[in-house]
Amino acid sequence: MREYLVVFLVAGVVSYLLCVFAREAAIRSGAVARVRDRDVHATPIPYFGGVAMLGGLGAGLLMAHRLPFLSTSQPFVFHDSGYVLLAGAMICAVGVLDDLIELDALTKLGGQVVAAGFLVLNDVKLWSLQLPGVGQLVLDPTQAGLLTVLLVVGTMNAVNFVDGLDGLAGGVVLIGAVAFFLFSYQLSATNGETLAITAALLCAALGGACAGFLPHNFFPARIFMGDSGSMLLGLVLSGSSLTLTGQFATVSVERDGGTTSSILVMLLPILLPIIILIVPMVDLVLAVVRRTRRGQAFYQPDKEHLHHRLLEIGHSQRRAVLIMWLWAGLVAFGGVLVGLYSGPLTWVLLGVGTLLTATLTFVLPRLQRPAVVGG
Repeated sequence: MREYLVVFLVAGVVSYLLCVFAREAAIRSGAVARVRDRDVHATPIPYFGGVAMLGGLGAGLLMAHRLPFLSTSQPFVFHDSGYVLLAGAMICAVGVLDDLIELDALTKLGGQVVAAGFLVLNDVKLWSLQLPGVGQLVLDPTQAGLLTVLLVVGTMNAVNFVDGLDGLAGGVVLIGAVAFFLFSYQLSATNGETLAITAALLCAALGGACAGFLPHNFFPARIFMGDSGSMLLGLVLSGSSLTLTGQFATVSVERDGGTTSSILVMLLPILLPIIILIVPMVDLVLAVVRRTRRGQAFYQPDKEHLHHRLLEIGHSQRRAVLIMWLWAGLVAFGGVLVGLYSGPLTWVLLGVGTLLTATLTFVLPRLQRPAVVGG
């Protein structure tokens, strides 16, 4: 655990420092977010935050090569994490081009498919699925490739869709990375596997890169991650989940003093990446339905995302971001709690967390709304 913390810290420090240089490079090259109708920022903000986070990810993985325990891990750990980093660099380059010259949606989608295909060609893909009543279902190459591309491209676009307020996407992915790290680490310990695994390593580096970026990106933001950052974060998060599938012949956890296996436990390695991003995924689905019903293209931007609605009901930018972080944390860590632990305390914690988050979301704006004075 200590070596993973070192990876997290190194990725965070390097990401934080590189943001200064990335911001200057964006200003000099004209990669700046102009103020548009649907935006909530009032002044132009430079892009290239994704480049800084890519540097943090690379530094974290490089540090892992030098640490006593992680450096002696199985060869596939650095093989898989290295190819995820390379695919991240590819999609980050596509995002940088978009920040500079504004690529059309189909061109960006093509870049996403190429990056996902690169992972598949280098054996970073879904190997099997744990299904209730069936057990471990090994996928053939075609099934594995198609499902992998769908998962990676879907995750990249989900993160991109939620990137609408200062610090929102970075915080959601940071929360998701920490939750997925805890899940994969505990799952490995319970199943008697080595704790030096690719999923945990990638999540530690990813979480650190996001943590280093957030001080520059929280309201009022001095730099945006841009598409280079949102697509990078989505690819690495989905890539970490891909490396976990097929690693365990059986999936079990300790419950009530013993080791047991359940439908939820079997499905969690597949469901958890989706659970982590449920907030942006819901936002993505609602946006597609909303635009389709209007006769618009599904990628046509608007100002009706979940974060826009939070602003409309009376939240400030900072509070809207913190509330969406709370929802993301409730769903992500709630999924981990239910999957790994049992008992009344788990459900009490989830109930209290849900009540608190709902109160802060819907009741707080009403309590703070100024009273109308008659006259």
